[in-house]
Amino acid sequence: MIARNIIPLAIIALAAVGSACSVDAQSFAASGMFERTLEVSGPVTLEVETGSGSIQIRRGPTAQVRMVGHIRAYRGFWNNSSAEDRVRAIEATPPVEQTGNTIDIGQFERRDMGRNVSISYELMVPADTSVRSRTGSGSHEIDAIRGPVEAETGSGRIRVGRVDGAVSASTGSGSIEVLGAGQGLQASTGSGSVTARQVIGPAKARSGSGEIDVEFAGAGDGDFGTGSGSITVTGARGQLRAHAGSGRIAIEGNPSGDWSVDSGSGGITLKLPSTAAFNLDAETSSGSITSNHPIESVGSISKRRIQGRVRGGGPRLDVSASSGSIRLD
Repeated sequence: MIARNIIPLAIIALAAVGSACSVDAQSFAASGMFERTLEVSGPVTLEVETGSGSIQIRRGPTAQVRMVGHIRAYRGFWNNSSAEDRVRAIEATPPVEQTGNTIDIGQFERRDMGRNVSISYELMVPADTSVRSRTGSGSHEIDAIRGPVEAETGSGRIRVGRVDGAVSASTGSGSIEVLGAGQGLQASTGSGSVTARQVIGPAKARSGSGEIDVEFAGAGDGDFGTGSGSITVTGARGQLRAHAGSGRIAIEGNPSGDWSVDSGSGGITLKLPSTAAFNLDAETSSGSITSNHPIESVGSISKRRIQGRVRGGGPRLDVSASSGSIRLD
């Protein structure tokens, strides 16, 4: 009995030692920072990336790009230079390259210099700046600029101010908030909510698990989907598709193109103007269908299926709910 217990205990002890070594090897070892001011003239094209760290971009003086980089280095078995040496080397020669009004930040000439290093960036840029920013893990905070803006992170929150151009935002895990997208929106998150305001142009938003809330301020088609969470859209005017695996859907707008709206589990509400003209095909497996709009039958009309024309017909509205009621206001 004693002999049978010796091997498992030995394995546990070795595993604990290995784990402790791993934690110690990756522990924080050194920190530092650098500052740079670059002169520019005219529209700026900015690309910034970091393997791990946050990116903050604010609107600042017209003719300058100012930056602060906060460096943290960690111990690692596979890097011969010490954490302190790497921090001092980055402070002396930051990964910044300028060609006219094009600025690239975060690309190391020697790949090993970036290993086990986290750099968070604080940037001030002219209003007339387009941005492409990427981080493996960390948040994005981008001020109101002309754009376009493209922001991507493996894990972290993304917040973008009111941008004149298009906005593209993607995170593996975290929320997305966009205060304005003047030439279209693309947003996706594996887990988290998507909130967008003042969208003009086509909008596409996806969430594996989280709510989607989009407000149009002008014409544009919409394509929205969430695995688990609600969908709310206001000001919809063009073609629209909305799918929720589990959650309610509420759409307000005036369709000028076909709409396809379906929910696996949750009710659906469409708020349409009293002048809206459309063809309707609405069906629910478990629930009821109610409408405040006059419907002329062209097919089935029952508690759970309505096919008909409203005010002479127009764009096609396909609405279905597997489990939930459908309401047209």
